This record gives sequence, C-alpha cells and structure tokens, in this order.
Amino acid sequence: MATIRTVVLVDDHANPLASADRDAIHGTDTPLHLAFSCYLFDTHGRVLLSRRALSKKTWPGVWTNSFCGHPEWDEPMPAAIERHAAIELGVRVSAVRDLLPNFRYRAVDTQGMVENEICPVFAAVTNEAIDPNPVEVADWAWVAPAALVAAMTATPQVFSPWAVLQVGQMSHMLERSGVAA
Repeated sequence: MATIRTVVLVDDHANPLASADRDAIHGTDTPLHLAFSCYLFDTHGRVLLSRRALSKKTWPGVWTNSFCGHPEWDEPMPAAIERHAAIELGVRVSAVRDLLPNFRYRAVDTQGMVENEICPVFAAVTNEAIDPNPVEVADWAWVAPAALVAAMTATPQVFSPWAVLQVGQMSHMLERSGVAA
C-alpha cells in the first residue's frame, strides 16, 4: 500500500480548494490543509503512543498520538484512517469514532517548520500486533489513558503540540477510559 504524497488544501470552513504535493507545502509557511489524528486503543483499553521517526520533516523524534495522516481528495475519513493504520502501524482497525470533529491547530517546530491543519480527531480499535513502518514510527508504547493525560500534563514538551492540545480537550474522556467504548 503506497503512501499518498498529496494533501487537500482547504479554506477556513474545511471546503476543499485544491490538491498539493505534501512535501512541497510543508515548510515555514504551510497553507491550511486537511488532516486527521487517530488514537488507537487495544482490547484492554490502552491507548497507543508513537514516537515519530527521526527522518520526519516536522517534529522528528517527538512522541505523539497513535498515527496521523492526510486523506486523499474525496476520500472519506474512515477510509483514510484505515489506510494510514495499515501503512504506519501494519494493523487493521475497527470501531472508528469521531472525537473532536472541529479540531484545528497551527504550530511551529524548533526548525521553523509549520503545521497548519484542520485535523479532526478519531479513536479506533485494533486487536492486532503493531508492526510499525520505520519511515513513520521510531518507537511505540501502549499506555493507560489516565497515564497519557498525566504525562502530557507533566511534560508537554516531549509530545507533539497537536497531541497536547487534543488530549487537553479529551482528558475527561481519556481519564474515564471511555473513548474506545
């Protein structure tokens, strides 16, 4: 399964405007585009954290949510999530659920690289063993949801800015471990 190298540029209301090369637009003046974040749960209720590969253009080596991605033009988000779960983690997912449908952020990393995304947040479940793609994932760990909230609260600097914002908005759900239900 090939990784899609394009993103969907959008206006402030998430209306698609054009398709653009993913690597060309991610820079110091990244235009607003469509993405997603997914928090993957196992059958024990644990959530998967991943550490971005050191070769990633933005936020290399940073711990973050389970996986992120960009949908293709006209691709439904659940299909994009299923595709990226296979590409990045080597797993199939089920029970895809929208958690933060209107999440949006802009962040600048230490090298000046900008992320500027309308980025709905989802949860999904897998019962398969993680087989990460080393181009995407340097490391991974299953953690209790309450431990994730505690870690991001205590040391936000070791996590991606989008994950810190997302978990802050979802902390009440995560602490109850009700996100995957």
